[in-house]
Parts: sequence; structure tokens; C-alpha cells
Amino acid sequence: MKLSARPAGMVLAITILGCLASLTAAAGDPRTGTWKLDLAKSTFSPGPPPKSQTLTYFETVDGLAALLQGIDARGKPINPDVSNMMIVFDGKDHPTPMASYDVSAWQRLDAHTYRVVRKKGGKVVLTSINVISQDGMTMTITTTGVGVDGAPIRNVRVFERQ
Repeated sequence: MKLSARPAGMVLAITILGCLASLTAAAGDPRTGTWKLDLAKSTFSPGPPPKSQTLTYFETVDGLAALLQGIDARGKPINPDVSNMMIVFDGKDHPTPMASYDVSAWQRLDAHTYRVVRKKGGKVVLTSINVISQDGMTMTITTTGVGVDGAPIRNVRVFERQ
């Protein structure tokens, strides 16, 4: 009996470890997935707002990758040929290609909140706070700073999980 009990115990232990690993993987970043901008709940100062935006997050070994697509206020595609933006939560400046700023520094504040600081020529130009609701269905990104023309920016983008 002892010989048959050991294999059964090992099978049970392996099954439990597998279940725990699955739960850990499922408990990844709450942003992972596709989000659609809710224009009625969002504000853009200065405007005009985009016609549509979809933001998709993917988990990576180092953090996240994000892909923003949609139609801008003039009816032109947003980022039609851009690859994913890599997000590393280390608080350090990372080059940000194809943007009106040079670098971005990402910092996770808690499981549902992160901050990104964007710089141009070493000077902070934009700060965004990204917050996921407790139910995981709404993401709000509040961005403040100055645009390329020096005018103040205060945008609150509200996204709904798809």
C-alpha cells in the first residue's frame, strides 16, 4: 500500500502545483487585453478628441507592450504601421520612437495604477496616470503637461474592456 500511496500523493501534489501556476498566470497585469475609448466619458483639453481609439496591452517578460490604434480628429489612422510600445516598470528613461517626446519612464504604483513621465530634451512635458477600476472593466488614463506647441494639456481618456 505504501508504494501505491506515494504515486497518488505525488500526482496530487503535481496537480495542486499546476493549479497554483495557472492561477498565478491568470493573475497577471489587469490591463492585458483590448480596450476601447469611450468618447462620451472622456475629455480632451485642448480638443478636438480622436474619432476612435483602441488600446491593446500584451504581457512581456519585462512588463507590458501596448499598441494604440484608431482614427484621429482629422480622420487619419493612428499608428497604422507602428509596432508595440514596450513598457518596462523600472522608473528609468527609455527611448520612445515616433513620438513628440524623447523618452518615457514607467513606474508601477500598485496593482491597478501606474505613472509614466515623458520628457523632451531632458524636460518633463507629460505625465500620465493609468488606473484600472477594481472590477477590471474600466481603465482611466489622465494626462497633464504641455503639447508640442507649448499649450497646456489635460486629457482624461476612459476605456472600456472589450
